[in-house]
Amino acid sequence: MNVTVNGESRKVEPGRTIAAVVPNVGVFCAIGVCHGCLVTVNGLPDVRACQRVLHEGDEVVTR
Repeated sequence: MNVTVNGESRKVEPGRTIAAVVPNVGVFCAIGVCHGCLVTVNGLPDVRACQRVLHEGDEVVTR
């Protein structure tokens, strides 16, 4: 499956969360309680990378 992270195309396995494939996301709790892993997905800000499963064509922008 193909996604874009900070303008760079990547191939990822289906079913993976953003946090699992983007190492520079600040994951502290990994259960959606903190705000350390917030990213923008397809133009939608403040998405928790630890909880959001990637989908084909997603565009992720980290802070």
